[in-house]
Amino acid sequence: MTDLSALTARQLLAGYEKGEFSPVDATRAALARIEAVQPLVNAFVRVDAQEALAQAEASAARWRRKEPLGLVDGVPVSVKDLLLMRGGPTLRGSRTVRPDAAWDEDAPSVARLREHGAVFLGKTTTPEFGWKGVTDSPLSGATGNPYDPSRTSGGSSGGSAAAVALGAGPLSLGTDGGGSVRIPASFCGIFGLKPTYGRVPLYPSSPFGTLAHVGPMTRDAADAALLMDVISGPDWRDWSQLAPGGSMTAALDGGVKGLRVAYSASFGGQVAVRPDVAAAVRAAAGKLAELGAYVEEADPDFTDPVEAFHTLWFSGAARLVQHFGAKQRELLDPGLREVSALGARYSALDYLAAVDARMELGRRMGRFHATYDLLLTPTLPITAFETGAEVPKGSGHRRWTGWTPFTYPFNLTQQPAATMPCGLAADGLPIGVQLVAARHRDDLVLRAAHALNHLGQETNGRSLKAI
Repeated sequence: MTDLSALTARQLLAGYEKGEFSPVDATRAALARIEAVQPLVNAFVRVDAQEALAQAEASAARWRRKEPLGLVDGVPVSVKDLLLMRGGPTLRGSRTVRPDAAWDEDAPSVARLREHGAVFLGKTTTPEFGWKGVTDSPLSGATGNPYDPSRTSGGSSGGSAAAVALGAGPLSLGTDGGGSVRIPASFCGIFGLKPTYGRVPLYPSSPFGTLAHVGPMTRDAADAALLMDVISGPDWRDWSQLAPGGSMTAALDGGVKGLRVAYSASFGGQVAVRPDVAAAVRAAAGKLAELGAYVEEADPDFTDPVEAFHTLWFSGAARLVQHFGAKQRELLDPGLREVSALGARYSALDYLAAVDARMELGRRMGRFHATYDLLLTPTLPITAFETGAEVPKGSGHRRWTGWTPFTYPFNLTQQPAATMPCGLAADGLPIGVQLVAARHRDDLVLRAAHALNHLGQETNGRSLKAI
């Protein structure tokens, strides 16, 4: 019999249409996976099996009538616990959030999924308010990696990445303010996309401002394109949303022949990349060339913008806790408490200087993409390290930005950037390759990733060896 938890969303939809199985079957399979993997990796903070099955029954009835509600009718999905989902609390990984408040509103992306008939499995883990690149919090504990639960899943969308990798629903919504979709997707061996800022509406707005994006976490680029076609729908609550564009699914099959691709192994020697990671990413660049792209080694023209990023990120953290009293602050993750205190020391002039640096970085990348359609880099220079730590032991890094130099620059520039698996490292953990395009060219990122679809098939959606 087919293992429904191993299928992509598009495969599930094809099976529903043919009557081979139903949304109830798929939802039961996903719930069974959650029951099996949750004690090992801690990917979920809330699961409502009864409600999910009720939604699946309603979807199955629509499919029997051949009247699906939308593009993902009956597909099991999960939602990062930073995004509102009516019917239960959104605790954001924090002991400072009241669970007994009124939780009667969906975030825009969740609302679009509901309109298209998705089946909601539950909410996934996040570090407190999504502030760092690993997933652990005083409220929910740590989320382990599907390949080795003693290693981190990455963050801040670590629960979503682990859930998708382990078959607990093929689609998940994550958020990305400095790599928070791409970091865990890379560590867990799945696909993740940070769209162009504004492509997916967000409400409430993030305390980290226009660094924060909502994006799909899936097994492959085709499912991500499908999910983008759903969650990019308009929502008046986000005044910064971009005008609706064309279908991402329709753009998948253009291939990469003739595309101009810059391969940057280390941002011009600025980043120390593990040799096995570097070799896997170089092989991905070679595969693009085999598929007809013009690939050459070229580095974008910028130095590490970490100071500007820290000014904006830490200021956001300070704003987040600005109205917290002393008792609430004592409940916070100590790292979040520390960076929010740093952020409170910045002046308006410091902030505006960081904005200037951000604008200059955007200008430089705009010029770069006048020559190159795509930039290819490692997603991360390392593989997953031990859980419960913000930085790898012995790395010398102080903050999570020390080991994520390939991700946060493109939050500053608001460009579309995706990660996909490109193999396993010597330690048996997944490696990710990152594809970046000019603003508004999400279609190019998805096209190239779709062309490379089978590159990391040994990692894509692989289960824990213990199961």
